[in-house]
Amino acid sequence: MRDHRDVLKRPVITERSTDLMTEKKYTFEVDVRANKTEVKDAVEVIFGVTVEKVNIMNYKGKFRRVGRHSGLTNRRRKAIVTLKENSKEIEFFEV
Repeated sequence: MRDHRDVLKRPVITERSTDLMTEKKYTFEVDVRANKTEVKDAVEVIFGVTVEKVNIMNYKGKFRRVGRHSGLTNRRRKAIVTLKENSKEIEFFEV
């Protein structure tokens, strides 16, 4: 079994993801081999919250060319985690 910190790579901080935080939905970039159960367990252990639902999206690598060299960027996997109503919020920014 992998460590929980290997499953979650980083939070995704965009305008849309910050709007979703008001609905208790948090967006993370996760390992490409992680499944929904591993993401749920990792968020619950690391942040001490209760997860209701996990949605996962896969992104293909984009074609890029630099001079005469061409290739693909790395593929990514993004997870949107919905917390239960009675669960506390996750604080990304500490004031």
